[in-house]
Amino acid sequence: MVDVLADEIARFVRATGPEPDETLAEMDEYAAAEGFPHVGPEVGGFLRLLARLADAERIFEFGSGYGYSAYWFAEALPDDGEIVLTEVDADELELAKSYLDRGGYDALASYELGDALETIEDYEGPFDVALIDHQKHRYAEAFEAIKPKLSVGGVIVADNAMRAGIIQFEKLLEIVEGGDPDDVNEHTRGVATYLETVRDDPDFETVVLPLGEGIAVSYRVR
Repeated sequence: MVDVLADEIARFVRATGPEPDETLAEMDEYAAAEGFPHVGPEVGGFLRLLARLADAERIFEFGSGYGYSAYWFAEALPDDGEIVLTEVDADELELAKSYLDRGGYDALASYELGDALETIEDYEGPFDVALIDHQKHRYAEAFEAIKPKLSVGGVIVADNAMRAGIIQFEKLLEIVEGGDPDDVNEHTRGVATYLETVRDDPDFETVVLPLGEGIAVSYRVR
């Protein structure tokens, strides 16, 4: 498994980024204690900045867990903004609600229990930002689902673009460089397919940033 950032650089990025508030610090502690995968404060701070730069009013998450990324996003939203959280685990979604309520963001949030790809069909656009952070083999499907509902100037962020424990980075690298390796697992293949999909779409400009476990950021240019 490749390290996206060397430990000292990761510490530097964290130390120079925005300071998590008390609730976010508690959420970080929860992730560490439970071994729960989350984007971490380095990516969280970037997500909040991205939402500000996009003047985001509406955000949709494909996979929200216990609300960590949503909490970071929420502070960038206006008072009449909206963030849609989706989660298949009822307990995690309830925990997300409790954290967002403590931060004063509960009124901005819509909590949807169930499959994110089914939930998005119930919502009309436009959305300004979307986060894709659920099953890797469904990333490309999520992109196609949100694309017609994303505003021009909107942004899609896909997490785990470089490392997620289950991703075979060496094989992923070979694929994106034009190779065709054997024995590629579905998670790696899913990320590779997603990156190929967004890179080939003329309506989007995409870069992959080495933050957290790697994030692919796609900006809608038209």
